[in-house]
Amino acid sequence: MIATIYPYLVTNGNGQEAVKFYEDALGAEVLNVQTFGDLPDNPEHPTPPEAKELVLNAHLKVGNTDLMLSDTYPGMPYQLGDQVSVAIIVETVEDARKVFGKLEAGGKVGMPLQQTFWSPLYGLVTDRFGVAWHVSAK
Repeated sequence: MIATIYPYLVTNGNGQEAVKFYEDALGAEVLNVQTFGDLPDNPEHPTPPEAKELVLNAHLKVGNTDLMLSDTYPGMPYQLGDQVSVAIIVETVEDARKVFGKLEAGGKVGMPLQQTFWSPLYGLVTDRFGVAWHVSAK
């Protein structure tokens, strides 16, 4: 299994500001910024107006390191200590299921594995050591 791991920062509604800050402070190259407003429309779960400009996912390049960042979705708790997690990108859906299943043992699922518009299979799990993992298949 081939995997890539990225540090993943979570901000509390100020993700756009954080992207600009890290761009300046770290000389980061901003590769991509998606907002919650970029999500496909879902009448069952419409994106509230106050979330449309919040960062769903930002991808920055700092030297040879990739850094990911997102805002907390409105109404979801923001807990200091939870603002840093790890994103792991694996080659296949099967690898995503395998990694997620092992990380889930003794842990807690935040978002079950599911297809998203950015990944054929994505899920969020906190392992038994309290580390949050964003598991994605390519």
